[in-house]
Amino acid sequence: MAFVDLAAQQARLKPRLDAAIQGVLAHGRYVQGPEVAELEERLAARVGVAHCIACGSGTAALQLAQMGLGIGPGDEVIVPGFGFVASAESVALCGAKPVYAEIDPDTLLLEPLALEALITPRTRAIMPVSLFGQCADMQAITKLAEHHGLAVIEDAAQSFGARRHGRASCSLSRVACTSFFPSKPLGCYGDGGALFTDDEALATCLRRLINHGDAGRYRHLQLGMNSRLDTLQAAILLVKLDDFDAEVAQRQAVADRYDRLLAALPLDRPRLLPGNVSVHAQYTLQLEGRDAVAARLNDAGIPTAIHYPRPLYRQPAVADPACRLSVCEAACERVLSLPMHPYLEQGQQERVVEALGDALRGA
Repeated sequence: MAFVDLAAQQARLKPRLDAAIQGVLAHGRYVQGPEVAELEERLAARVGVAHCIACGSGTAALQLAQMGLGIGPGDEVIVPGFGFVASAESVALCGAKPVYAEIDPDTLLLEPLALEALITPRTRAIMPVSLFGQCADMQAITKLAEHHGLAVIEDAAQSFGARRHGRASCSLSRVACTSFFPSKPLGCYGDGGALFTDDEALATCLRRLINHGDAGRYRHLQLGMNSRLDTLQAAILLVKLDDFDAEVAQRQAVADRYDRLLAALPLDRPRLLPGNVSVHAQYTLQLEGRDAVAARLNDAGIPTAIHYPRPLYRQPAVADPACRLSVCEAACERVLSLPMHPYLEQGQQERVVEALGDALRGA
């Protein structure tokens, strides 16, 4: 059983993928080819913003967003203490300091009530991170940020295709970032990412930053990076985008089926915030004795993943030894993700749930 079955998706799309790849090989514009511009236009229209800037990865998108906002040494950016390292890493790569905030115990998303006490004169931005397919409480976070004159950067690496109160993820802040890593709901066959904004001046700056700060004719106005999305990856994403809505619906059906099958077992699932529609990037549970349960599932041939096994402030590269957030630490001990993808069949899910029940009972 595959944790994320990209092979099944590829088999279904193969004729169209082959044609798209051959199209790029035929015209030979491997960098900034026409497929990149088409992808940016379609993504911006889908999200409902004026500008989409494709880039080399979701992590690069986070760093580029901060560079575009002028965040640098001496600044602070508030990030949740629970999540993937890219959020904190991107802050540190800009020379700024990641400041870690507590999460809500029911959703595992950034807790808006925890933010006020963390804001200092050095704070420049708040970075709410989507988890498991749903957005944080962007309205509450944005209201607080505006009160203090701070930017909000939506880290939507796990929520492209999700919605909050009818608005698409990636349209909920001044600048938003997503990832097209292969296992994402919309993923390419390598690394890729994108930034979204309605701010024309910021979009112009970001387009320079992805290309060494070049304003044309070798005029490098600022320090940038080489972070352009490959044309081949854009072509692949265009094919996948055609089927994306259908796959999101299939993900919802898989999630609903898990909800029904797991209802009687002694475990918790992160709560969906009111007003949220999830894209179900992962199906993640919280349970006691997680490591023993994961080992039993592995013995039964059921793949699992731990998103995430330690708080960010305990990661050596971005550590804050003085930080301790009890909800983050509890989540790191209890989370376990089950196989999740659009092509997961009912029989496979029943097998997962049967094995999970046995594992919980110590069978």
